[in-house]
Amino acid sequence: MQANTFYISLTPQQAVPMIDDFIQRGSITGELIDRFVADSPNGGHCVISIYEKHFWRAGNRLTLTVSLDDFYGKTRVHTVGGGGGSGLINFDWGAAEAFSNSVAKVMEPYIIP
Repeated sequence: MQANTFYISLTPQQAVPMIDDFIQRGSITGELIDRFVADSPNGGHCVISIYEKHFWRAGNRLTLTVSLDDFYGKTRVHTVGGGGGSGLINFDWGAAEAFSNSVAKVMEPYIIP
């Protein structure tokens, strides 16, 4: 399992289509499995998306969960990739990390240091 957390200058509503486009139609060719959207009574938004992709390197399907929220005045992005391990030691050859890091790559111009 590989997780990343970072902040971006976009709203969740602006970032989600960009991430979708990159994962589903870009170089990754993943598939959106499910999405959950929750709005806070205080005006904040949370979007959780789950993607799946077959990685030949891992010889298995991997999942990527992307959570975006703007509960604290800026958009937080949290990604978790997993599910790609195989064999006795459940090793995925770095595929989960690559899948998880793909969101940071597409959001790179908008990352807040």
